[in-house]
This record gives sequence, C-alpha cells and structure tokens, in this order.
Amino acid sequence: MSHAEAESHGEGYGLNRPARSELGDASGQDVVLQDSVTRDPVHEDSVFRDTEAGMYAPIIAGNYADPSIIRVGDDYYMTHSSYKLTPGLIIWHSRDLRNWRRVGAALTRYAGDVWAPDFVMHNDSFYIYYPAGGTNWVVTACDPAGPWSEPVSLGIRGIDPGHTVAPDGKRYLHMSGGAFAALSDDGLSVIGDVKHVYDGWRYPKDWVVEAYSLEGPKVTYHNGYYYLTVAVGGTAGPPTSHMAVSSRSRTPWGPWEHSPYNPIVRTWSKEEPWWSKGHASLIDTPDGEWWMVYHAYRNGYHTLGRQTLLERVEWTADGWFRAAGRGRGVSPSPPQAVLRDSLNGAELGLHWQCEGCSPSCRFRAGDEGLTAEGPAEGMERSPLFFMPGHERYTAQVEIAVEGAAEGRLLLYYNESAYLGIGISAEGVRHFRSFKSYAVIPTRGGHAFLRIVNDEHIVSFYYSSDGAEWFRYDKTVEVSGMHHNTLGGFQSLRIGLDVAGAGKAIFRNFSYEAEAWTAGQ
Repeated sequence: MSHAEAESHGEGYGLNRPARSELGDASGQDVVLQDSVTRDPVHEDSVFRDTEAGMYAPIIAGNYADPSIIRVGDDYYMTHSSYKLTPGLIIWHSRDLRNWRRVGAALTRYAGDVWAPDFVMHNDSFYIYYPAGGTNWVVTACDPAGPWSEPVSLGIRGIDPGHTVAPDGKRYLHMSGGAFAALSDDGLSVIGDVKHVYDGWRYPKDWVVEAYSLEGPKVTYHNGYYYLTVAVGGTAGPPTSHMAVSSRSRTPWGPWEHSPYNPIVRTWSKEEPWWSKGHASLIDTPDGEWWMVYHAYRNGYHTLGRQTLLERVEWTADGWFRAAGRGRGVSPSPPQAVLRDSLNGAELGLHWQCEGCSPSCRFRAGDEGLTAEGPAEGMERSPLFFMPGHERYTAQVEIAVEGAAEGRLLLYYNESAYLGIGISAEGVRHFRSFKSYAVIPTRGGHAFLRIVNDEHIVSFYYSSDGAEWFRYDKTVEVSGMHHNTLGGFQSLRIGLDVAGAGKAIFRNFSYEAEAWTAGQ
C-alpha cells in the first residue's frame, strides 16, 4: 500500500522491583521471573563461554558506560552512569564476573544527570560517589543491593570522583583533571581545599583522538602502591580516541610514575570489533585473578551506546599491570535473547526507566496492564524506556487507547530525534520527530504494534489480533542516531508512550533479539 505523507509540527518529549516476566536463556528455555528484587533476570545479553582471548564482550550490553565495580567475598557488584534515567545508578550483581542481574537502584527519584560513579566498600559499609547538577554527591548503604540513603552533597565541582584510603585510614577523592580532595572520616563531606596532584600520561601527538580529556580516575591499592587508572583521549569521536592509562605512587597524592605499558586499553584500528575502549576499573577474584571492566562502542553501532566489557589483567615482575587479552580478542557474541513482560504486576521491573522522573510519575502498574495518560501542559513527558543491546531485535506490545490518546511504541534518542508507530481511535500511523504520516484506519482503538530493527534498518508492523500482521509502508535507516551526531551520550532506546488527551493501556511487551554478527 502507498501512504500520503502529512507534515506536522512533531510532538516533543519534554524504587521499583522486577515485574513478572519471562526470559529465554542461552539454552532456549524460559525462566519465569518472580516479583522480587533478588530474582531479577540474568541480563539477557550476558551468558558467555570461556575463550583464550581473556576478554568478554560485552558482559552487559546496551548503554551502560563508566562501569565501577566492587567485590564482597564471592559476590561482585557494579554500577554505571545513568544520566537522566530513573531509577538511577542501577546495581548489578554477579558471582562470576560474566553473568549479571539487576538487584537494586541507588537513586529512586531524579536529582540531576548522573555521570561516572565510583562504587566503594569501606569498613563494611557501601558508598557511591557521583557527579550531578554541577556538584558531587554520595549515597550510602549497609547492603550493596540497598536500600540506599538520600544523596548527600559534597559541595565540590568537578566530575568522576574516585575514592581511596591512605594507610592511616584517611579518605580522599581523586577527580577528573588531576584534582584531589580530602574527605571526612565518615566520607560524607570534603575537608579543606581541592588541590591538583596528578598530570596524566601523554600519548603521541600524531594519534587520532577526540581530545585529551583526563577523566574517570579509579584507584587500586596493591602491594604497597596506589595505582591510579584514568581515561584520556575523549570518550567518543574517532574509533581510536578513548583509552585507559595508569600511574602509580606510594601515597594517594603522588608523586606519580607512569606505566610503561600505557595505554593499558585502547582501540588501535577502526577494523577492530570494539571502538573507543576506555574508562577501566580493576577487580580481583577470591582466587587471586585480576580483571578490569571498561566500556566501548560496538564497531558500527554507536546507536547501542557504550557497553560494558571484561578483560583479564596480569601483573608483571616489576609491579605493573597490563591487559592479558591484549585487548584484541572478542568472545562469542551474546546469545539470542527473549524477554517478555506482561506489564500487569504490582510494580515495574528495573529494566524500565524514565528520563528526568520516576516511571510512577506517568505510568501506573496494575492487574489490567500498564496505564498512562497523555501529558498535560507542564507535566512530565518522558516515555518509558527499555534498553536494547543487539544489532537485530524485535520489540512488540499490545496497546488499547481511550479518548483522543495515541499509544506509541517508539525508538527514542532524545526529544528531537525519535520515531515509531502509534494507535489511536482513528487507526495506526507511523511518526517521526519532524513528521507525521498517514493513518491506516483500524477499529476499536486497540492494536498489537511491532518494531523490527535489522542492523539499523527499521520496519513497523501492526495487527488487530497478534496473529495476522501488516507492514506499514515506511522503512527507516537509523545508523546516525547516536552521540557523535546528536550529542548527549545516549543510545537509541525502545520506548512506550502516550500522546494526546486520553489514556493508553499497555500489555504483553516482548523483546526478541538475535546473536550479534558484526566483527565475527
């Protein structure tokens, strides 16, 4: 069929526990997820086999950048930058460093854009230091899964705080740019002035990078040395930009000696399967092995954001560490994933987030489904987001609308760059941030909607019964919807939304994805 295109002004887009869902594991069997934080699913993109490369890529797929990791006995916990996404600072748990599940969130309401946190265990208590809203903050907990305290402002500018403790028990924060601040004994306030104590390793001038941008300091104490690992080179830009470099000192404040193995991690060529590798955090195992987590873009897939990778570390005879996988190998791709969420539980799962507000500000979970109304003037406008992590995937949802509302399934980068398919009382239509397309009449204000993203080629489908499907006569190429063209360090996310006066009820969301192929 052929559709006439109609120009429009475009519609701007201004702690919960897991709901009952189903997740297909690597064996193809369904796992029923219960309504409990401790039984949140193993991340759908994180089941791997050992490889000789000593690298697992990714361990958490999707836009999970700036990883910070701790070990508590045999358990590992990790968190990442969450930007405007709420709940924020999602806490991930693993027993083997490769298979991860969400177990909590440190921030249950929006309080500024959250970047590059540092996850800390000190004296059997847990801290997350992070920048937001032009200052730095800390939250605390007795259990890494939570509950977490209200944020406490540290009152200092700068980004990417990195915590460390001196031999006398005094606590400090390293910051981006080489800044350094002393903390109170309880770690909840800054003492004295911020000082400059570190000048990072410099790469050769002919390297193709985005900018120097010394950031992301992480401190590891090992065999009498403080190892300060930082990111330089810019976190996006050309594929060869980002890198992790390290220096060491006998004290937390220097003087510093740069590693002869710098850069510890870097993408050397655009032909590699992972681009812009950097922002590393070290972790040891109970058996004495060492690893590091860092982020990177999949080659050709900036749209998926910066994903979390794992690589083995080895210590040299002269007391330095280096990447044991040499940063060039890649593990088998994530397996096929299936996630089904009926959306009829008492609460939404942690795989759902909004930007700038809690999901409960707009979306109400209940036995009949997930209900939301079109935003009135001045109301929160964020869609409800799910983070995809594959090159090829299908997202589907059932929507019923009332009044003049349009229920939407969309792919969303930001309020100026989005596209999708919607159902209203008049029928089904495709829309983009800058244009509206013709309505295909349907009956009853009810439809099953489907988006298929096949390596950046996006198609749209609709059905009245979930069995017989029709393709909307519009296909879109979305490879340019990412940070290097639009800014913001976001990814192209799946969203549920409502526009217009009225409400929509969402049921039976599903995400099905195929294993990755690029770079294999």
